[in-house]
This record gives sequence, structure tokens and C-alpha cells, in this order.
Amino acid sequence: MISNAYNDLKERGFINQETDAEALNKLLNSEKITFYIGFDPTGNSLHIGHLLPIMAMRRLQQAGHTPVVLVGGATALIGDPSGKSEARPIITKETVAENVAAIKTQLARYVDLDKSIFVNNADWLQQLSYIDFLREVGYRFSVNKMLAAESVKMRLETGLSFLEFNYSILQAYDFYILNRDHKCRVQFGGQDQWGNIVAGVDLTRRMSQEEVFGMTFPLLLDSNGQKFGKTAGGAVWLDPERTPIFDYYQFWRNCDDADVGRLLGFFSSLPMSEIKELATLEAPAINRAKEILAYEATALAHGTAEAEKAYLAACGKFGFADPENRIYTSSAIKNIQVRNGGMDDLPSYQLPADDLTEEGVWIVKLLAQSGLCASNGEARRLIAGGGAYLNDERISDADIYVGKDHFKDGSLILKAGKKKVKRIIL
Repeated sequence: MISNAYNDLKERGFINQETDAEALNKLLNSEKITFYIGFDPTGNSLHIGHLLPIMAMRRLQQAGHTPVVLVGGATALIGDPSGKSEARPIITKETVAENVAAIKTQLARYVDLDKSIFVNNADWLQQLSYIDFLREVGYRFSVNKMLAAESVKMRLETGLSFLEFNYSILQAYDFYILNRDHKCRVQFGGQDQWGNIVAGVDLTRRMSQEEVFGMTFPLLLDSNGQKFGKTAGGAVWLDPERTPIFDYYQFWRNCDDADVGRLLGFFSSLPMSEIKELATLEAPAINRAKEILAYEATALAHGTAEAEKAYLAACGKFGFADPENRIYTSSAIKNIQVRNGGMDDLPSYQLPADDLTEEGVWIVKLLAQSGLCASNGEARRLIAGGGAYLNDERISDADIYVGKDHFKDGSLILKAGKKKVKRIIL
């Protein structure tokens, strides 16, 4: 149980903007409240960019507060212009419903849904009469104020549809409904949601005469000023079909030295005193802090068993940062037993016996077949660029064949670049 929710969020770096810092401090530390965070189901998976509000929700729930998890089944049909340079593509109601179900499953990894209120704004927004809504709610909004919002001003330069212009009003109305029906006192959201949150606070106070509050989390950038959660291949997803668990682990493991302390504060439940000690480690010991971060983040997203497998697989290939557990941590990573040097836990591909002829299997085919490359052409280019490795030896010839003598104890290691690894099992 977290005893001081406001100070916990502040110490870990979650607080960016607040409508009333003093009142929020008092509220979160003296009462058990209901709060809400919204997610628009515009895709069938959340990604790392969504995790900051999810982790804040988790910590607030651990402090005894009740989260309202709102999925925007209606607002996803419109599209939030905040932080976007162009309009989102219109998606069907059927797709939105499928996305809601998928996202609910992922959120259950982070918060106890049995102790949460799970709502879909389609339940009230799709029942509204347009004329009644304009008369009851629309007249309370100043177009001048709406045009002054940063999210709107940015889009006015590239084009903003009337459809998207309504988004802020609908989100504000969500807050009013949640306050009316669930006594919701605070809305939390990302930094780009500030204008929408303030609009909701104002509307709720005017319609309900209730004092409510808003808080935003910072935009998460890495030490190079780039948006966190992006790779050369795009977003890092929570869905293992879109981002394999080993790759998910490796994303965290490969963070910059300067970022590891801040990321542990956000994406683990380790005590801040321990995190501060880990953040002061110097190379190469800082790599142990990165292993801990990767393990903790992967355990939350995919469970401890999968996190253990990813940890052992990565360390079996690239080495253990602290094999003797000399660096103190309260993380369960310290209890993991090493099996076969971690090799058994590498992502694997089973090569059908029939594919290994007397001549062997063509290396280009094997790279593509195992999933390390998307096609034979990509595999050829990888080899030509010097990025393909067979049992840690660089492959210099695209015409070689892999034979039985390459398989040690029935397996071999194939690599595409420094981070993509497959254990090929015969």
C-alpha cells in the first residue's frame, strides 16, 4: 500500500501540470477518491507510449484510490486532434468494439479490473440528441477559447475538420458524466490532453457545481530528445504478435545509461531509494540496472514467466551483467536460476528435418524462414552488409549452405544485426 499518493507521483516524476496542486495534494493524501484515465481504442493494442498513464493508474490504485478506466468507443470514431498533424483515419464501429476487448485484456496486466470501474463512452455519447446536446452543453463553450488551445492552433495550419473540433467538447462531457454517475473527482492524462482536461474540469464545475481537478503527465522523451517508445521499426507494442516478447525485453535493456533511473521510477514498483542507488552505477555495472528495468517492465506486460525467459535468453547470448548478484535489488530477478547458460530461452525456430538435405539448407532461405528477415531479398542485403552471423561468425557469402556439422547439440545460433537472434533447432 502506498501511503502518500501525491508525493509518490511527484517523486517518481509523473506530475507535469495540475489545475490546483495544493488541493490535489490534500485530496489524494486524505481521501480515497475515484479518478479516471481515458484510452481511445483506435488500435487493437496499446504500445509503450500509453504506459505512463497506465503506471500512474496502477500506483494510484495501490494507494487505495479507485480508477475509472474509460475506453472511448464513441470518441475513437471521431479522432482526437491533440498531438496530431493530420486527421486520424475513420474506423468502423465493429473495429472499435474489437479494439476495446483487446485493450481491456492488456490493461488487466497492470490494474485490478475487479476493483476498477470499466466504462465505454459510447454508452452515453451515442444516446445523445444533437439539438439537446447543443442546448445543454454546447452553449457553455467559448469558440475563442477552443481556438486558443495548442492542439487546435497547430491543426489550423494543416486543416481541422468540424468533426475533430468537437472532440474536446465530448471529452469534457465524459468528465461530467463520470462525476455525476461515479463521483469521479480527478482526470489524469498525457501532456497533450491538458486543454481537453481543463475543459472537462470547467464544464463539470459549471454543470454539477462540484469541485474537480485535472493533472497531466510529462511527454516522455529519451536522453536524445526523441519520443520514447519508438524504434527504427516503429512503435513497441504490448501485443506479442506485433512486438515479440524477447524484442520487448531488449527494447528496455538497450535504453541509454542516462535514462535508466527515470524509467525505473516510472515503469517499476521498486522503492525510489533503491532506484536512486541503481541510477548512480557506472559502466559496466549500470547494465545490471538495465537488466532489472527490462525484467520488471516485461513482467508487467507479459508475466513473470515470460520475463524470466527473455532475461535468460538475452543474457545467455549477450552475457550477464551481475552473474554473482553482488548489486542489491529487491527485484525478483535476483532469484532466477540460470539454465544451460540461458540458451534454452532464446527465441527459437524448429527447422523441419526434411529441409536439411545432404547439401544442407541455403542460408538465405534459413534467415527468411526463421523470421529474422522478411524475404530472401532482405536476407541477401543483410549478408552483403555484413550483418548476418552464424554461431557468432559473420556470414560473408550468400550462397553457403548450412549443414548438420553447424548444429551443436542439435541447435545453432543465427543473428541479424546485434539485437535479433534466433536459436535454430533441428
